[in-house]
Amino acid sequence: MKASLYLVLATLFWSGNFVVGQAAVASMTPLDLTFWRWTLAAVPLLVLAHLAEKPDWRAVLRRWPVLLLLSVLGMSGYTLLLYGALGHTSAVNASLITAANPALIVVMAIFLLGEKTTRLGWTGICLGLLGVLLVLSRGEFERVFSLSINTGELLMIGSIVLWGCYTIIARRLEMPAIAATAVQVAMATVTLAPFALAMHVRFPETAVEGWSLAYIAVFPSLGAYLLWNLALKSTAPGTAGNYLNLIVVFTAVITVATGTPLTAVQIVGGVLVVAGVLLTGMKGQARLGVARSVKVA
Repeated sequence: MKASLYLVLATLFWSGNFVVGQAAVASMTPLDLTFWRWTLAAVPLLVLAHLAEKPDWRAVLRRWPVLLLLSVLGMSGYTLLLYGALGHTSAVNASLITAANPALIVVMAIFLLGEKTTRLGWTGICLGLLGVLLVLSRGEFERVFSLSINTGELLMIGSIVLWGCYTIIARRLEMPAIAATAVQVAMATVTLAPFALAMHVRFPETAVEGWSLAYIAVFPSLGAYLLWNLALKSTAPGTAGNYLNLIVVFTAVITVATGTPLTAVQIVGGVLVVAGVLLTGMKGQARLGVARSVKVA
């Protein structure tokens, strides 16, 4: 029961990142948000990892090349594209495209690693793709073939491809999860620093910007990671992975609660994406190791 509560709260925090991030990019750049998010989260995550996992830091740091690659893909690249996308598309659309991530990872594992899936798994992948195409085209599929797709949605596709690559690599990484994440976050802070200086990254100047960044740094960056990893101590990764479907639901609920109605295309697309992910998961996401390394926001 406690693990289920942790998983629900983690997905709620990640959902909030889509909504808060969309509001924040109205006055802050994606680089502003990405740099300060990881800068503010780095030290608390390192302390949390040390207290919760007591890792052998020397052994962790010996894997710095792969940790650096993961940091560039998952912390810097994914997050920059996510916040860039939220400047051009809705939080709901972004979360719907992200919901296809587990199915995308299964496809990448099939083609890159030679893993297998069943007809049911392929049915789920196709359903999820249909749902994403429905959202991208706003119900007009000719938009896909004419390449008339919103810039934000193209950026979201790029972000989930980066996260798919991140997950394929990270699933073979044998080290404590929070420690690995904390080192990647610290590396993102260091590698983004020159760009932050060159682009004159600024700290939040208004109360709204400050509270937005505070939410992003504390809840999706710290709270969600802690809760997710605590839940995985007593929950199978495949079971936990199914809770990621709640991100679309929570994002939609928060969006409606803040006064933005959902369209029929978003609702139908969301149902198809979630159904596709569930069918794909029946093939055994636990074996693919998807849930353990999936961070969605």
